[in-house]
Amino acid sequence: MAPEDRDGRERGRANGASAVRRNAAVDRPRVRLDLPRLPRRTFLPEYDPELFGRMSERIARFLGTWRFIAWMTGTIITWVLWNVAAPGPLRFDQYPFIFLTLALSLQASYAAPLILLAQNRQADRDRVEMEQDRVQNERSIADTEFLTREIAALRMGLGEVATRDWIRDEIQDLLRELELRQLVEAEGEESDR
Repeated sequence: MAPEDRDGRERGRANGASAVRRNAAVDRPRVRLDLPRLPRRTFLPEYDPELFGRMSERIARFLGTWRFIAWMTGTIITWVLWNVAAPGPLRFDQYPFIFLTLALSLQASYAAPLILLAQNRQADRDRVEMEQDRVQNERSIADTEFLTREIAALRMGLGEVATRDWIRDEIQDLLRELELRQLVEAEGEESDR
């Protein structure tokens, strides 16, 4: 093979590689900074915290009802009576009722965190509501102070405004002056005659 052929092939390979790089750059989607990145794939389970919180509140709400207490009492009484009065081979939890104790412990171990989670969510809601109330109270106080200043300014301005009584008194004073002038002029005309 001639050295020229080798150089040509190498140049062709180099040009082809750069063409592939350019095409890959064109094919690759542009990174947009105004859009959030897509979440990466993880092998961990994903869950919606709001959905979990709402479920925990429903469960906690149910655990605090008489219906739950009645069902729990009925279940325990049935369990105990079955394991005491049933024929031997049908009993699945003998007298110390270890399986019942385990089931109740398991139920309590799940109920306590769910109730705490529901209480924390309620506390967060209460905190947000208190903050909104505080902001509303501040607005109300600011509005009240503004209105108080405006009323005080109106009262001060009314001190300089002519009232009905003041106008009435002024008109009466003018009428008296006119009557006096007419009397003076009438007397002056009589004395001229």
